Amino acid sequence: MIADITVTEKSFGPKMLMSGIKFSIDDAEKVGVIGRNGVGKSTLFGILAGEDKDFTGEIIYKRGTVVVATQQEHHELGDTTVLQYVLAGLPEYADLSHIIETYPETMGDDMKLINAYTDALQRFDDKGFYQIEEQIERELDNFQLPGIAHRPFTSLSGGQKRLVEVVKVMHSDAHLALVDEPTNHMDYVAKAQFIDWMQGAREAMLVITHDRDVLREVDRIIELKDGACVSYKGNYDAYLKQNAVSTGSQMNEFEMVEKRIANLKVKVIDYQRLKEKSRNPGTIQKFKRLEENSRKELMELQAKEKPTFWIDKESVENLNYKVASQYDKFKAKNIRMNLKNDDSRSKHIIVSARELSLGYDTPLFDKVTIDLREGEALELRGRNGAGKTTVIKSLLGDSSATVFSGEMSLDKNVRVGIYEQEVSSQYFELSLTDAIERMYLDKDLSISNTKVRNLLSDYLFTEGDGKTPINRLSGGQKARFQVISMLANDPQLLILDEPTNHLDLPSIEELETALKKYSGAILYVSHDGYFQNSIGGEVVQIGSR
Repeated sequence: MIADITVTEKSFGPKMLMSGIKFSIDDAEKVGVIGRNGVGKSTLFGILAGEDKDFTGEIIYKRGTVVVATQQEHHELGDTTVLQYVLAGLPEYADLSHIIETYPETMGDDMKLINAYTDALQRFDDKGFYQIEEQIERELDNFQLPGIAHRPFTSLSGGQKRLVEVVKVMHSDAHLALVDEPTNHMDYVAKAQFIDWMQGAREAMLVITHDRDVLREVDRIIELKDGACVSYKGNYDAYLKQNAVSTGSQMNEFEMVEKRIANLKVKVIDYQRLKEKSRNPGTIQKFKRLEENSRKELMELQAKEKPTFWIDKESVENLNYKVASQYDKFKAKNIRMNLKNDDSRSKHIIVSARELSLGYDTPLFDKVTIDLREGEALELRGRNGAGKTTVIKSLLGDSSATVFSGEMSLDKNVRVGIYEQEVSSQYFELSLTDAIERMYLDKDLSISNTKVRNLLSDYLFTEGDGKTPINRLSGGQKARFQVISMLANDPQLLILDEPTNHLDLPSIEELETALKKYSGAILYVSHDGYFQNSIGGEVVQIGSR
C-alpha cells in the first residue's frame, strides 16, 4: 500500500462536501476517480497534493513517497518557459541542478561539499536528467506542441497548458501521480500515447476522468457521491455491472427507510392519541415514552438525504421489473435536453463540400468531400491542427482561411446550434442567469424569467448557481451552459466540438441518448471512442491519419 486516505469532513461554509471518504492505493495501481460535477473530485486532489489542509481526516503516505499532481491554476510564473516549468516540477531536479551548477565555484577543498557534488552528479545521471530536456521536447512534439519548449508558459492556451501538465507528470518519476482530466484536449493519437504510458507506468495513479476510453484501462474505479466514496474493482465495464447491482440494493434499503418513515408517522399520531385518552399515570408515561422514541427515530431518518441513484441505460434495460420500477421512481435527476425529433422534416442536403482544400499560407488538407443530409451524422476526424476547426469556422462564414481548391456550402435557411469548447469571453463576468438571458437576446430569441428558471432546473443548476459569474463555474457547469446555448434556437443542424469534455458520465449518456433520437443533422468532432460508436455516421478524414 502506498497511501491510506481518510477525509471525515470537508466543508465550504455551511455546505458539507465530504463526510465519508476512505480508501487506499496500492503500489503501481491505476485508479479512475469519477463522480457528478461538483461532488469534490478536484477538491480531493487538492487535499491529496497537500495544497488544501482545511479538512478533518488523515492522509498517510508510505515513507519516502513522492507525489506529483497536474495543476489547474498557474500564478506568478513571469517569463518562465515551458521547459523550465516542466523541469521545475520534476522531483529532485531543481536541487540537483543547483548543486551541480554552483558547488564547483564554492566547494574548494571542502570534502563534505565535494562528496555532495559527486553524489549529485551520480544521482542526476541515475535519474536520466542529462537527457531530460531532449526527452521533454520530444514528448511535447508527440502531443502536437512542437516548438513551444522555449515559449513563456503563460502564452499557452488552456488546452496546451493541460497537455504540458501531463508531460510534466509523465517525466516526474514519482510514486503517485494525481492527474485531472488528462485527455480533454488530446486528439486520438495523443490519447493513445497517454493510455500506453499509463498502462506501463510504474507510478500508482489517481486519474479524474469521464473519458471512458481511459476508464476502460484502469484497475479500479472510485466513485464520489453523497459525500462518501464507493470502490469498484476492475475497469469501466466492470463498474457498470457492479454499479447496477449495488444501486439495486441501495434502492431496496432506501425504500425500506421510506416505509419505516411512513409507519413512524402513523405511530406518532397513534401514541399521541392513546396518551391523551389515558387516565392512568403509568400508561400516560408509557405512551409518552413511545411517542418520544418514535419522534426521535423519525427525525433521524428524515434527516438523511436521499442517496444518488444512477444506472447506465444498457444495464437498466436488463433490470427485472421490480428493480426497473424502483429505478424509475428513485433515479437521480439528470439534465433534460429538449431536442425535437419531428420525422416529417425533409432529408435535403445541409452541408456539402467537393474536393475541398483549405488552409492559410499553405493548404492544411486537400480533396475533402462532405455530403451531410438532415437526419444524418458525420464525424470530422483528424489530428489536432489538421484543420477540423478550420472547416467548421469556414462553414459558419469565417473567411480568414483560404480555399485553395474545391468548394463548400451550408444551406442558408438552416438553423444551426453550435457546441464550443470554450465559453465566449463576453459572458465571463455575467452571472449564469444574466448570461443565459444575454445569450438568448444575442440570438434574437425571446426569453423570460420563467424560461430562465426552467432552463436552470433542466440543466441541474441551483438558485445559487444562477447568481454565480460564468468565470467561477466549474468545467462541467460551463459545459452545460454551452449545451443550453447550442439548443436555444431549435436547431436543424448541430455542430459539436468535443462535447463530452467536462460532462459527467450520466450527462454524457443523456447527451448521447438525445442525439440518437434527434432528427436533424449532426456534424461533430470527438476523440471519445464510446461517443463515436454511439452517434456513428460517416467519418471524413481531415489531413493524414
